[in-house]
Order: sequence, then C-alpha cells, then structure tokens
Amino acid sequence: MKCVICKQAETVPGHVTVTLERDGLTLVIKGVPALVCPNCGEEYLSEETSIRLLQTAEESARNGVHVDVRDYVAA
Repeated sequence: MKCVICKQAETVPGHVTVTLERDGLTLVIKGVPALVCPNCGEEYLSEETSIRLLQTAEESARNGVHVDVRDYVAA
C-alpha cells in the first residue's frame, strides 16, 4: 500500500516497537508486525494486531502493572 502520510513510497513488511500509555500504565511491546514506509517511517498495524495490543494493555492494567516491556506474541 502507498503511504498515506508522505505519499512517496510503498510500505514494506517489518517489525516495530509500540508504546501504549494510559492512567499510569506504560506498556512497551517489541517485535510487533507492521507495514512500514521506507521513506518517512510511518507504521501501519493490522486491525487484528491492534486488537491484540489493546487486549494486552487491558490485561496489564487489570493486573496493576505500571511499567512493562515485552515481546509481541500473536494470539
């Protein structure tokens, strides 16, 4: 897909680090599959991946986690 931000390049498959923050929780997830623009670096996550990340964040918040760094694990 063409990058919607810079409109200059086609995105390529890669892995990124995603940081989620909410109500005192900071969750860093490494190795998240994404499409990445080689021109500007914009990252695009699939709906499935986004849902998985949000579920992980909700679970961490319920468990009282304040800071966590983990590797991405597909469902």
